[in-house]
Amino acid sequence: MSTTHTPPSVRLRALVDTVQRNERTLRRFQDVELQLIRAQDFPSLCRVLLDYLPREFGLEGVTLWLNDTLPLLHELASRHGSSANRQSNETNGMAASSLKTSREMGDAAARLFSHGRPWLGTPAAMDEAARHACFGSDARPASIALLPLATNAQPSGYLCLASDNESRFAPGMATDMLERFAVIVAASLDNVAHREQLERLGATDALTGLPNRRYFDERLREETTRASRYRLPLGCLFIDIDGFKPINDAHGHAVGDRALAMVGACLRKQTRLGDTIARYGGEEFAVLLQGDLKDSLVVAERMRAAVAQLDLRDTDGADNGARIPLTVSIGVSAHAMQQGADLDGLGRTLVEEADRAMYKAKSAGRNRVVTLVV
Repeated sequence: MSTTHTPPSVRLRALVDTVQRNERTLRRFQDVELQLIRAQDFPSLCRVLLDYLPREFGLEGVTLWLNDTLPLLHELASRHGSSANRQSNETNGMAASSLKTSREMGDAAARLFSHGRPWLGTPAAMDEAARHACFGSDARPASIALLPLATNAQPSGYLCLASDNESRFAPGMATDMLERFAVIVAASLDNVAHREQLERLGATDALTGLPNRRYFDERLREETTRASRYRLPLGCLFIDIDGFKPINDAHGHAVGDRALAMVGACLRKQTRLGDTIARYGGEEFAVLLQGDLKDSLVVAERMRAAVAQLDLRDTDGADNGARIPLTVSIGVSAHAMQQGADLDGLGRTLVEEADRAMYKAKSAGRNRVVTLVV
């Protein structure tokens, strides 16, 4: 029957059914997303993607492929992929669920993506090389959705959702929910990568809960390498709490420790996904930013203003709990990372310039953001 002859009540019922079905799908996606965000380590995240996700959505299987944009996760995936696959398959009986890192598979998937959008269709619509790279000798699903994953605007992998229903993933279908889901997966991978790195290095500062200098130095090497590969700018902030010794002397170390913890938490809230913040030592903090000098100055000013609003009080002191002013001086530097450059030297220069700019901010009156660039 044509649409023009379908009774309005039937069309309305069909519309309501579609809306309700979309709402149920959205709720299921949100549940999976919440579990991804809560994942504390790489195995936990893999269980959500390779076990829970296919069961929740009735998929034949899920494949997570990672390149070396997140080096530690790539290493873990390469080392533990087979055991993770076995664990997932034993749990859900889906042979198609897997964790992979082969360059051939990554190249094959990349050829299918257009402007970073998901690819939907049947394996028959792929070229033979792509089919072989993605499925090998395994049974091929009826339809798939390939979701590109990106970390800091750089491709980091993809997620392949496989169905035994040929019409489940078809070209032309709306992909809004899938694109949102891909963003959450990529962000969760980046978050887990940071957690795994901290666990490996034992590099968490007990007082502030932030990474320590050891972790920062490791991230500096990784970030200069990544920025050089893609010719991206990298910024650094060096942050010092103003008048910290007088706070300790006047109010005691307990209040000083509380000041450090409050400033650390405040600075962490102002960092962006993909940026690195650490307690560098004493009352100093350091931040690596993925962006140029302009971006870095904006973040630095936001941090300075946020710290100035903190409400630190010594409730046991003689001043009846009067507010103790907290401010920071911030030095900013940024460099474009070129391929073939002396990355260790550039990394040291980045930090040294931010450190010098911070002392310049101190000399200029404190509670300000300064760069050496005129």
